[in-house]
Amino acid sequence: MIGGLDLVVFLGSLAAVMAIGVVASRREHTAEDFFLAGRSVRWWGVAGSIFGTNVSASQLVGMLGIGYSIGFAQSHYELGAIAALMLLAYGFLPVFRRLGAFTLSAWLGRRYDGRSQTLYAVISVVVAIVQLTGALYIGSRSVGLLLDGTVLEVSYVGGVVALSLITATYTIFGGLKAVIYTDVVQSVLLLAAGVLVATLTFAQPEVGGWAGMLAFDAARPIVDQKMHLYLASDHPDLPWSGALSGLLILHVFYWSTNQRIVQRTLAAQSDRQARIGIVVAGFLKLTVPFFAIAGGVAAAQLFGARSPGMVIDPDAATPELIRLVVPVGYGLIGLVMAGLIGAILSTIDSTVNSAATLITFDLYKPFARPDADNAELLWLGRVLIALLISISAVLAVATYDPTAGGNFFLRVSSQAGHFTPGLVAAFALGMFWRRATAAGAFAAIISAPIFSIGIVELYGAWLGPLPAVAAVLGPQLNFLHRVLLTVLFATVVLMLVSLRSTPSSANLEVTAAALGGRESGGIAPAYLRRMLAGVAALALAWLLLGLAVSGGAVAPHTAAWIAAASAWLPFLPALRHRMSTGVRALLTDDLPWAALLCAATMFLMFRFF
Repeated sequence: MIGGLDLVVFLGSLAAVMAIGVVASRREHTAEDFFLAGRSVRWWGVAGSIFGTNVSASQLVGMLGIGYSIGFAQSHYELGAIAALMLLAYGFLPVFRRLGAFTLSAWLGRRYDGRSQTLYAVISVVVAIVQLTGALYIGSRSVGLLLDGTVLEVSYVGGVVALSLITATYTIFGGLKAVIYTDVVQSVLLLAAGVLVATLTFAQPEVGGWAGMLAFDAARPIVDQKMHLYLASDHPDLPWSGALSGLLILHVFYWSTNQRIVQRTLAAQSDRQARIGIVVAGFLKLTVPFFAIAGGVAAAQLFGARSPGMVIDPDAATPELIRLVVPVGYGLIGLVMAGLIGAILSTIDSTVNSAATLITFDLYKPFARPDADNAELLWLGRVLIALLISISAVLAVATYDPTAGGNFFLRVSSQAGHFTPGLVAAFALGMFWRRATAAGAFAAIISAPIFSIGIVELYGAWLGPLPAVAAVLGPQLNFLHRVLLTVLFATVVLMLVSLRSTPSSANLEVTAAALGGRESGGIAPAYLRRMLAGVAALALAWLLLGLAVSGGAVAPHTAAWIAAASAWLPFLPALRHRMSTGVRALLTDDLPWAALLCAATMFLMFRFF
């Protein structure tokens, strides 16, 4: 039972978030104010909003649930994000910001043509509705379990309606600035709640702290151990081969070419403020494996000790753990609930704002009202936000069963993975290959989902039943392997069609600006190319190091230090040049912190081999 102080903390936090959103909405007078926060956001706003947008209820609940059911391998969803964040900060972002547009699809329109721009907008809106629907489902389900038996007890439908109304209250009027400011507050609440639950979980005598959990896990048979990053290549959910291939492709889309994330960096005051915000968001991402995923591993140990034989659905593991370890009546459950609600709201508000931006500037303005003024665009943006939230709420009630089992997070990732590989190919080749044409991009984007769905049927009917194939990749095609195959298909299609068509002079000018005029955080284009070549060489070296660890020739902790030290190598020439500016200037620069972030990531990649 939740105590009175818990309810006070919970309702007070919720009221504070809404108040911040309403206050932030008072100065939204132009389309740039509403959709890009007047391009005035500081680094802390970029970092907090990126983190809050990403670590949603599906992430918080889903990550702990997968840590509980599968194990620490889920950390690939956090660790792999760092590579894509670096690609955004030092590769794509300067090009996007130089364009001065509201949407990433505008770059596709400039680089290719209106067909690619429209397809990106339509696909992104569809994916956004899927994610909004899922966020409302998992949010209402989790809140309903936590409030069960209290004066605030709410049904699944009531929870969906309440979450929709709360988010709409400040998002409709405040635009991106209200979204970013509330995201920062919600990120703080989320971190506090996540760390609190993890701390209390590890403090349970059945777990025995971090060391106790590791010792318990190491004593189990190898097939039952959960604190390893790399699972068998035929694992049905998270095979190591898929985590290091298809998942990285999904990361590139989500972090480098996704309107929902990149819109925050477009709203930054400057390139430098955007880059610092991206790097700080990366450090925040590295906390998730420890308080959410490892917390789920500890939860499995705790549930097994206290209720042997009891089966708990992964999506219900988080609320059950909170009920078990967080004491009632001290305001702590209220803080945890505020963090969970914050995670839900930050996902809904960010997703619906980005979707409304895409519809407004890539569908309505070009095709319906090219001469639409600021007042009309503001009005349309607000109407679209209300409409998108309403559609998602109806779908959440009509299509999701609040008593269903399974890993919700993986289901959503699999669904989105049908649409994104073609877009990744279009962005990547558009940035780095002058010969890519509008016809090639259109063919790749439109054919990728068809191939993605078809390859699943083909594999299940012809390849999966073969014992030799099933022994390596499993009887069913894992969605991460499917993403890899689909992006390879889309790349081949784009290249073949491009070679048979002629690029326009406008295409070539945009590509030349991307390749030759790029200044990535003060890094010259020639050095950037050498840096990318160095990263490719390092990736090969890390693969060989991983094989050595797998074969027992090198211990994981030794390999971790080697990988961490080598991660600095691509940054050293630029860092050596910047050291002439003085230590204080260097410490406030983004580049050394980016190097440290990459080193920490590689350390973890090998430490938990």
